[in-house]
Amino acid sequence: MQAKTPGASRTIMTDLVLPSETNPLNNLFGGELLARMDRAASIAARRHSRRIVVTASVNHVAFNRAVPLGSVVTVEAAVSRSFKSSMEVFIDVWIEDRENGSRTKANEAIYTFVAVDETGRPVEVPALAPETKLEKLRFEAALRRKQLSLVLAGKMKPDEATELKALFT
Repeated sequence: MQAKTPGASRTIMTDLVLPSETNPLNNLFGGELLARMDRAASIAARRHSRRIVVTASVNHVAFNRAVPLGSVVTVEAAVSRSFKSSMEVFIDVWIEDRENGSRTKANEAIYTFVAVDETGRPVEVPALAPETKLEKLRFEAALRRKQLSLVLAGKMKPDEATELKALFT
């Protein structure tokens, strides 16, 4: 299986925030944003694996800035690292200034997907070959995040988490 770049999985979805999608403060519901991020991330994972994918976990979500009614919201997702059958997908959420068109990063998230066959069994996915500095940083950090997740779940002993140990020694 040939390695793929994060750019091959890049998915960009742009939409407006409508009144039915907002809370009493006229900001986008967090759950609505989570759904948008999940859709973009699942497309990115499917583009990378060319398989059916399922959301395995939502590893991190940061709601750093409210997304007001009427905003143009862009969700960008790309695979940041692949493992045997799983893929970490990094998601950036941008809002566009109504008057000058400048973009501001509002939120980010990290999801994990698993590629499966038609019976739901995990299948192998291609390796990832990061190209840009940001892609390389996200790629390297993904292994630390995976090891931390495995340690917290009791699936890896702390002394086996080589990437995590390297941070402290």
